[in-house]
Amino acid sequence: MTVPKPLYVPALIALALLVAPIIGLVSRVRWETLGSDLFSSASLTALGLSLVTAGFATLGCIVFGTPLAVIIARAETRWASVLRAVVLIPLVLPPMVGGLALLSLLGRSGLVGKPLFEATGFSLPYTTAAVVVAQTFVALPFYVITVEGALRTAGGGYEQIAATLGAGRWRVLGRITLPLVLPGLAAGAALAFARALGEFGATALFAGNSPGVTQTMPLAIYTAFNGVGVTQDSAVALSLLLLVSTAVIVLGLRSWRQDAIR
Repeated sequence: MTVPKPLYVPALIALALLVAPIIGLVSRVRWETLGSDLFSSASLTALGLSLVTAGFATLGCIVFGTPLAVIIARAETRWASVLRAVVLIPLVLPPMVGGLALLSLLGRSGLVGKPLFEATGFSLPYTTAAVVVAQTFVALPFYVITVEGALRTAGGGYEQIAATLGAGRWRVLGRITLPLVLPGLAAGAALAFARALGEFGATALFAGNSPGVTQTMPLAIYTAFNGVGVTQDSAVALSLLLLVSTAVIVLGLRSWRQDAIR
């Protein structure tokens, strides 16, 4: 198919809207002080917290998201559509609304948080654990949808053959289903980690912005431009790190998909 030439104009504008801001960010990097900016005490604290919380959030996505993806992939079409729609809600929900929803559920006056606080005195919001919960909330759809797609692509033929030969459900799941979609599991985990690493809105509202406790890289970048926390040069360096990390994950997934197709 020959592409009509007039289409190149809006296409180039769209490409510029995607690429130009990234060029602008790179142009602000002070390369001569990049190392000191990136490895300052405040930057390392935010970086370390982000990596740890994103890692735990990704683990949560794997533990809880894998069963959900299997159920959706093997459910009847009607129920699969309903469950998929529920899973996709955090993708289109404004981040601040997600944070408010978590507070409404798990805050001191929330549906679950209030009786929990009254019984134990424990309050989840504004703790490091709250960061993990917020990151899991926004990253889980990426993992579930990716794994579910891999399961649907693989089909259920091998599972039916194994069941016919006498294998139990747990044996089929552990020996057939999950090994068959292992690349999909890895891709979903990578996407979930990248999303958790860049999470901002829900974390800010539900977990707060306390340095060393809840201040992840996105929050450190935001506060730097309000004159608090890390310097603006460090914020730009952290932004560059997030950009490179995201690009590596995206390019890695694209390479994996091309290899899978071949």
